[in-house]
Amino acid sequence: MSEISAADTTPLKRKFITACVLVDTDGRVLLATRPDGKDMAGLWEFPGGKIEQNETPEEALIRELHEELGVDTQTSCLAPLTFVTHRYETFDLVLLLYVCRRWKGQPRAMEGGNLAWVYPMRLRDYPMPAANAGLISAIQDLL
Repeated sequence: MSEISAADTTPLKRKFITACVLVDTDGRVLLATRPDGKDMAGLWEFPGGKIEQNETPEEALIRELHEELGVDTQTSCLAPLTFVTHRYETFDLVLLLYVCRRWKGQPRAMEGGNLAWVYPMRLRDYPMPAANAGLISAIQDLL
């Protein structure tokens, strides 16, 4: 039997993050690269971000989509799909995934980085943080 070290049981800070599967009329999904200067820069992810104090997940996602992509949507256009949890070295992540098929504006990379419209069956071709990669099967099952 192996021993569990104190490092294995020490609680880590928990981060709650929203992410969005923007789906276009051709059934493609929007991916964005993580900007330079952030953890895991250059990896592909589903747009979204941190839930601020006193924000609902939907409010956070609407704010993040506007800040990151310059698009606007509303709560009624967001459908919860699934979530994943993942333990990174310095924090625990809870990633809440929503689907959005209606928004205003043309997505553009407001923070630098790149954007790509990807067919669901090609999502595994894009290197992603582990938590984002954990969402691919649910997206492919839906689309």
